[in-house]
Amino acid sequence: MFENLRHYFYDYFISLDFSESSATYLNMIVLLSILVFFIFLSDFITRKILLQAFSNFAGKSKTNFDDLLITHKAPRNIAHLVPLVITLKLFPIVFYDFPSFEVPIEKLIKIYGVVLFIWILRSVLKTFESYFKTIPRLKDKPIDSYIQVVMLFVWIIGVAVSFVVITDISIIKFFTTLGAASAILLLIFKDTILGFVASIQVAVNDTIRIGDWITMEKYGADGDVIEINLSTVQVQNFDKTITNIPTYALISDAFKNWRGMSDSGGRRIKRALIIRATSVKYLTSDDIEKLKDIQLITDYVNKRQSDIESFNSSHNIDKSVLINGRNLTNLGVFRKYIQAYIENHSAINKDMTIMTRQLAPSPEGIPLEIYAFSSDKRWENYEYIISDIFDHMLAAIPYFDLEIFEYDFKFKA
Repeated sequence: MFENLRHYFYDYFISLDFSESSATYLNMIVLLSILVFFIFLSDFITRKILLQAFSNFAGKSKTNFDDLLITHKAPRNIAHLVPLVITLKLFPIVFYDFPSFEVPIEKLIKIYGVVLFIWILRSVLKTFESYFKTIPRLKDKPIDSYIQVVMLFVWIIGVAVSFVVITDISIIKFFTTLGAASAILLLIFKDTILGFVASIQVAVNDTIRIGDWITMEKYGADGDVIEINLSTVQVQNFDKTITNIPTYALISDAFKNWRGMSDSGGRRIKRALIIRATSVKYLTSDDIEKLKDIQLITDYVNKRQSDIESFNSSHNIDKSVLINGRNLTNLGVFRKYIQAYIENHSAINKDMTIMTRQLAPSPEGIPLEIYAFSSDKRWENYEYIISDIFDHMLAAIPYFDLEIFEYDFKFKA
């Protein structure tokens, strides 16, 4: 059928007294113009039909997979196959009188077909990537890395096929030659290969997930992981800047993942006040009577005073000197007060460790540290809870005749 068109316009131009050479070229130009017209027309019609069909199907379907196919232009790319088939079928007719053009043009069309196939596959893979991210149990998985790995192999195969089409060598010979050049390829794609290996290890070992809060001082990263792909891990820091970390750095360098804290029942509070050592003293009877008015420690002070007096009396301790025997100290009672205050605080997780401890004295003074876990792990609320506790501690210190250490700067006039 189509063979009859080879010289259709040639005969017409000959009848108009054109030379054979001119008629041959004009015949080719007209046929090429008609072919280009049909290519664009078929592409336009196919796109309209496919997009309409996909849109109708997506509107009736309960899943969003087909909607994502449209978003990532899969129907549009598939539509390009129809003009490609028309071109492969008709271009030999157009260039029938120019066989020297036919071979290179055929190779170009086949390479375009390879690229189009890769592009269609990319649209489908991107659709799967977006679809998997909508599944709750896969949201924190490095889906991007898996898709990029598949696309890497697709591109390698595509380049190999294109090279075979251009050079007319066998695919086996191509990969044999590729093996000989593997050292150079390893050097060129070093970061990609390292990222590929790192992505697999990160996924298998569950080292990091999207949404994890990580800290990596070497790269200035302190925030939430928003993307994991073959080459980089993107971290959105708390100041809203973005840090890109090489994926392979996650297996070669140290970093802190706060997921354990997020998954636990609380966020750790570990902070200390520095008490001036010279303000620590034994409590007199009058001091003890005053402290009994503090409700949180009334029972504790009464019990401790009774036990101490009983011990000192049974051992005939001379209490004319305060240091003799057993005694209460203002720091010890304050530590007990803070312990009771923390245990009764509504924002503290009572099922986790709660401790008020004295650390080793330093040149500045005596650190009194709170070690507990807040029930609320959100950063802003966590900081509010800490501030609330230490506001109270700072205001309570004078009631125990204690002082906070402060540097005393003296300036000469």
